[in-house]
Amino acid sequence: MNDFYSEVKTGKRFEFGANWSHFLNVLNDERISLADASLKSMLGVDDLKGKRFIDIGSGSGLFSLAARRLGASVHSFDYDPQSVACTAELKQRFFPNDNDWVVEEGSVLDTAYLRRLGQFDVVYSWGVLHHTGAMWQALEHVIPLVAGQGRLFIAIYNDQGRESITWNRIKKVYCAAPNLIKKLIVALCMLRLWGPTSVRDIIAGDPGRTWRTYATLSGRGMSPWRDVVDWVGGYPFEVSKPEEVFDFFHGSGFQLNKLTTCGGGLGCNEFIFIKP
Repeated sequence: MNDFYSEVKTGKRFEFGANWSHFLNVLNDERISLADASLKSMLGVDDLKGKRFIDIGSGSGLFSLAARRLGASVHSFDYDPQSVACTAELKQRFFPNDNDWVVEEGSVLDTAYLRRLGQFDVVYSWGVLHHTGAMWQALEHVIPLVAGQGRLFIAIYNDQGRESITWNRIKKVYCAAPNLIKKLIVALCMLRLWGPTSVRDIIAGDPGRTWRTYATLSGRGMSPWRDVVDWVGGYPFEVSKPEEVFDFFHGSGFQLNKLTTCGGGLGCNEFIFIKP
């Protein structure tokens, strides 16, 4: 998509796919199993056999892979061509020539594209819709994709007030900066994000423990370094309070099935809604 590359060139968008391509280098069976377990736990299922699953903003493709491993037919799409390539690579690694897993380039803001997709039993978009530049519009666009009695599983950045405003400014500067400045910004943010935790681990007599066990602690098989880069660079950037997301979907007839918050701090609030 030409719009994507134009946005990156003008400093208006972070290249998530470039970051995810590095994550695939450390992806292993343990991380994949953690993703499987995370999906089963949040959805409250043992498998997804016979279900249609759509991954909006598939990123690395890890959770598309998890859904396919659990038996769902999967449709993955992303706005970032490199993210599409990452997802396609995972499909090629684990499910080559599989007609039950489709990987495409597309945008959740493109209603003409979405109308062609039909409806799904599980609509999944973890940590994506707040990076579209039009979060509430994106949230509205996912509603028709959910089949009756289907589940909508989304994760949206928590609104921390002034701190969120500060992070938005940092992300905006990062995306417009030359590479050397980007490295400096990431280094400084590393101190802010990981400094206190690292000190606590040292005091506890186990330096680096949280970093080493991050994949398990996060419950999603993620990489701490790639998550830091993703967080610092993740622009566009929008946030919301849990009650705002609840009110939005409740007003459209959805019922809240599960809510996991980040305790009012930095990170995502996770929601699972059911469409009547």
